Amino acid sequence: MTETPSDDDLFDAPLPDLSTELNIMFSRGDEGFERAFAIEEGLGPVFNNVGCASCHSGDGRGSNDNVFLRFSRGNDLIPEEGEPQLQTQAIPGVSPEVLPEGVDFSPRLPPPVFGVGLIEAIPVETIVANADEDDADGDGISGRANWVLAAEYVSDHEIGGGAGMQLGRFGRKASVSSLLQQTVAAYHQDIGLTTDFAPVENNHPRGSGNALGDAVADPELSGSDVQDVVFYIRLLTPPAPSDETATVQRGKELFNQVNCASCHTPYMTTGLHSIPQLSEKEAWLYSDLLVHDMGPELADNRPDGMATGQEWKTAPLWGLRVAGDFLDNPGYLHDGRASSVEEAILMHGGEAEASKDAFDQLPASDRSALLEFVKSR
Repeated sequence: MTETPSDDDLFDAPLPDLSTELNIMFSRGDEGFERAFAIEEGLGPVFNNVGCASCHSGDGRGSNDNVFLRFSRGNDLIPEEGEPQLQTQAIPGVSPEVLPEGVDFSPRLPPPVFGVGLIEAIPVETIVANADEDDADGDGISGRANWVLAAEYVSDHEIGGGAGMQLGRFGRKASVSSLLQQTVAAYHQDIGLTTDFAPVENNHPRGSGNALGDAVADPELSGSDVQDVVFYIRLLTPPAPSDETATVQRGKELFNQVNCASCHTPYMTTGLHSIPQLSEKEAWLYSDLLVHDMGPELADNRPDGMATGQEWKTAPLWGLRVAGDFLDNPGYLHDGRASSVEEAILMHGGEAEASKDAFDQLPASDRSALLEFVKSR
């Protein structure tokens, strides 16, 4: 008989012991996240997929089946040509977008949405304390914060909102400072939905030259519907790691020995928060949330905020244990190019070159143990 998986084995489980009110909010946002939009509801005119869950399998992260493209010409961003994101689908009568000639493009896997409430709740000073932009300690690792401007609609009541430079912590290059902006941009770019926050259609006249537009009045989604989904993803708990066997424990020791933990920081503690489950909690994400130079092989030559074309945010490792349960073709790294965790490690370069080499020189049994540890997170 098939057993229902526990919350520890899911991407879409709520934080534990939510109040009745928060459970109601979670359920309402879950419905919004699962919603697949039709043309008569505002889908398009150009888009990548029909709903949030269509890209985030099991309400977690994307797979190689739904990679999307961001593009620019080197350091020159070109919104007049459709940048930042290529929309590969369109409603009838409209042509999908075509990648302009001569651009640098960046395939991206949709990032995980579980655990982002914990990430949001980590104080700025906690994250910045791990930065070492000038490599003052001489270890070859010089992670730095990506400081970005929040969208005008993100008020200073939102973490990451308000005037002035804000700490980026969301997205593959930590180029977004708030969950609200991340969600609004996903609706606008991925699904082609206007909202109270971004009420103007994504309306780039490329492809056949059609004047793009749909018949649904803008904004197509209310601000309250967006906030429901923001609250839902804020309340998603990360899957629990597996029990620490002797092999996993040995792998953990090796993970630290070859200096992987310098960037994949095991945990950070959240600050005070109005939601008790997010307040002063250890977030075992295995990321410093900083951007690092990962070398030319992984470079996309496309800047995001202050992050350069060779820099990427340290990807959190939590959820790897159950990724294969929800994704037939999971892929690893920012673009899914690696078919296994080991392949992903061996593609590390730049600041991670020394750790990659140290891993590669381990005896086979030690490499296996380290991989077992990473895959247990």
